[in-house]
Amino acid sequence: QVHLVESGGDLVQPGGSLRLSCAASGSIFRINVMAWYRHTPEKERELVATITSGQTTNYADSVKGRFTISRDNAKNTVYLQMNSLKPEDTALYYCYVNLLPHFSLPGVDYWGQGTQVTVSS
Repeated sequence: QVHLVESGGDLVQPGGSLRLSCAASGSIFRINVMAWYRHTPEKERELVATITSGQTTNYADSVKGRFTISRDNAKNTVYLQMNSLKPEDTALYYCYVNLLPHFSLPGVDYWGQGTQVTVSS
């Protein structure tokens, strides 16, 4: 069993910054891809950023230049540094990981519960 625990969501003014964290724990042999998604009633689920085990990153066009995804493999944790936040960044942010629970088993997808980010003056 694997658990993902997110933190860092908050209410912030436009132009502000937040750092989200997502820590994975449990039966983990190796984590492949880690990612952040966000959900709003208007756009439903949107992929925000991904990072591979080799540290290759990709971003949605809407956050390029403002958000930075990173990971600490020793802590099984992925981060999302969000700068220059805009009201349209308001959403429930949740993390995703694809991991191998054992070297002999295939990759499994896990999702966190989400952390709310609200950008408003």
